[in-house]
Amino acid sequence: MSEKPLLFPVLILAGGLATRLRPLTESIPKALVEVYGQPFITHQLLLLKSRGLERIVIAAGYRGEMIQDYVSDGSQFGLTVNYSFDGARLLGTAGAIKKALPLLDQDFFVIYGDSYLPCDYAAVQSAFIESDKTALMTIYHNNNLGDKSNVVYDGAQIVSYDKERSTPQMHYIDYGLSLFKKTAFASITDDQPSDLARLYQELLAQNELAAFEVKERFYENGSFEGLKELERYLKTIPK
Repeated sequence: MSEKPLLFPVLILAGGLATRLRPLTESIPKALVEVYGQPFITHQLLLLKSRGLERIVIAAGYRGEMIQDYVSDGSQFGLTVNYSFDGARLLGTAGAIKKALPLLDQDFFVIYGDSYLPCDYAAVQSAFIESDKTALMTIYHNNNLGDKSNVVYDGAQIVSYDKERSTPQMHYIDYGLSLFKKTAFASITDDQPSDLARLYQELLAQNELAAFEVKERFYENGSFEGLKELERYLKTIPK
């Protein structure tokens, strides 16, 4: 019997202000908002563990010390967890990743701190390795359901990606899980705010952004409706 492949570490982007969840997030970060009886990050970490992931780095910003106090070294979840903090100002998604690079391997996953993604992470990693690209974006065929589509995909590769300007050709959405080589962040200035969406567009223009279509729908805790949908889903999972 062949051994399961070792999965890359995962960087969780958990630095946002979570304004859509106020007043819940006036005193706690979004990661600690309760859903189905436990803080969201408990469900997220247990999901990652169940998919074979073991090494986690949390990029924290707003009230990040509370996340560290709760998760600690991750041993309670069977994981190894380290932390990278934005500092005096929020660095944005790409800026936070750049700051966390010393804690990561040459290749690594990135997941948003409000995403619950029940997909096959090993299959995504295999596709990334096979692509030989600098980055990979997972996409989902949502047809504007749940959230606004932002990707044109031709069945083999991403044709265009834009979170701000949608077109009728956009039937896919950024699923919220990506893979990167560290070299993808060479152009990002240290300790300066920078957005991941712009980096995706740069990598796409350089033909360095692979795609993997995920069939499982995504869940999130970034909105009150998202919390309700996630709780409904969690209730269906056998304990």
